[in-house]
Amino acid sequence: MDAQLSVRTMDDFRDVVYNFRLARVFATALDLDLFTHMGNRFWTSKALAKTLKANERGVEILLRNLETAGLLKRRGASYGVEKVGRTYLNRNSPAYQGAYLDLVHRQWENWAQLTDSVRTGKPIEDDGPDDPEYRQSFTWAMHQRSERPAKQVSAQLDLNNAKTLLDVGGGPGTYALEFLKRNTALQAGVWDRAPALEVAREIAKPLRHGKRLSYYPGDLFDNPVPGKFDVMWISNVLHIFSPAENRTLFRKLKRALNPGGRILIQDTFLMGKPGFDALATNLFAVTMLLFTPTGNTYSAQAVRQWLKIGGLKKTRCLQLKKGTGDWDGVIIEGRI
Repeated sequence: MDAQLSVRTMDDFRDVVYNFRLARVFATALDLDLFTHMGNRFWTSKALAKTLKANERGVEILLRNLETAGLLKRRGASYGVEKVGRTYLNRNSPAYQGAYLDLVHRQWENWAQLTDSVRTGKPIEDDGPDDPEYRQSFTWAMHQRSERPAKQVSAQLDLNNAKTLLDVGGGPGTYALEFLKRNTALQAGVWDRAPALEVAREIAKPLRHGKRLSYYPGDLFDNPVPGKFDVMWISNVLHIFSPAENRTLFRKLKRALNPGGRILIQDTFLMGKPGFDALATNLFAVTMLLFTPTGNTYSAQAVRQWLKIGGLKKTRCLQLKKGTGDWDGVIIEGRI
């Protein structure tokens, strides 16, 4: 996404408004399970239309657009699938991102209800996140989304002096597992709702370092912190809650830190300076409006102030290597 997007003319406005068209093309390709059906073969639009039980003209137009977007390649009158489609979008591939694709795909209809959420200030669904089946599906999606950045983050964070780490609201434990893999003396735990931890157990079970991962079912506000830890890792959690709730959480976590302990926070922050994608951060706040009662996105300055209010007097922003980690690669650290 263009971090410098600015609508100055009616042409700019039209360009932005009509961006939905390509997204709808992708969604239709997923509806048809097109990338799975195509596999590693080259297809004419006629042959593929027959396989998909679809209209030849419609399929031909769809294929042309997917080629223009770089998901397909053309050889004469036939089309084949490029790498992204063969791996992440093909359900027969070990790298298939099915849970994450389902999550993104569902948001097509969810975002159509934005006007109602702006008027009421309420999420579009009240019970979805607490449904065990939804929670497990969401947790798998977060694992698929986090695998690459977790490897990148673990390679750049120095945890050599830490013996214990708690992945706060860590869902599938993707980050905790990467920290364990890279730090052989470390013990880690994931603190989240029980349905999410079932996914974490499944992911960790075949991994040798997964034996050093513990599971703590509970609510971040209703239940006590499950022990004392050297490091608290909080990835993509703050945006779910209000400023007051986050300040409460920081005070609670600080009391469960060992001497010299620290809190490490990864999220999408408003940085207030060039080179950081305020557009993505602000758009993600819309997602929070649609799906959470109090969530939002926040400035790094505000988060550091909340840490200080919570008793962590030393705060700083750590910048990962460009293009690594989640969002803009910023991690906020708070120390006692």
